Amino acid sequence: MTPEMVLDIGKEAGTVLVLLATPPLLTGLAIGVLVGMIQAATSVQEMTLTFIPKLLGVFTAMLISGHWMLATITDYTTGLYDSIPTLVG
Repeated sequence: MTPEMVLDIGKEAGTVLVLLATPPLLTGLAIGVLVGMIQAATSVQEMTLTFIPKLLGVFTAMLISGHWMLATITDYTTGLYDSIPTLVG
């Protein structure tokens, strides 16, 4: 296994990681900004107010994108297992 192969595997793993993390993180970010704007407009500065909407939003994002996320990680893992003979030999 050459260093280039290791770098390619790492690059692909990083890409898959970013793809899988994007839906829940962007959902949490959007809900946080929205709740923050509402808190700024109403002068309600309760730190725990953002927790439940973010939790529900991330859970919903995982429900909606879960099938795609599972297919993505399965395809990556299957491709990695299939490439083992070419990496070792």
